[in-house]
Amino acid sequence: MNRTELILATAVILFAAFALGWFAGWLVNRFTRVTQAEVGELDRMAQALHEAEETRDQALEYLAHREAELQNQIAQTEAELRAAMEGLREARRQAEAARDRA
Repeated sequence: MNRTELILATAVILFAAFALGWFAGWLVNRFTRVTQAEVGELDRMAQALHEAEETRDQALEYLAHREAELQNQIAQTEAELRAAMEGLREARRQAEAARDRA
């Protein structure tokens, strides 16, 4: 193999490698390309996620408010119960005292 044949063979091999690399890059680009429809779908999904998070935050806020109301109501009911029990005890003492006097 003389010098000219070696240069020609090297040039052909380098060109084939370049063409193969370019074709592989084109294939990768073709299969990994994001279409406008996919971008639109991602935007819709992001909006839906945002709305779901807002709904969740509103639900948590409502639950916290409702829990505070119920705790307040329980405290009031317990206070009323204690007052009623104290009144009942006093009435029993008075009734017992009235029986003792009679």
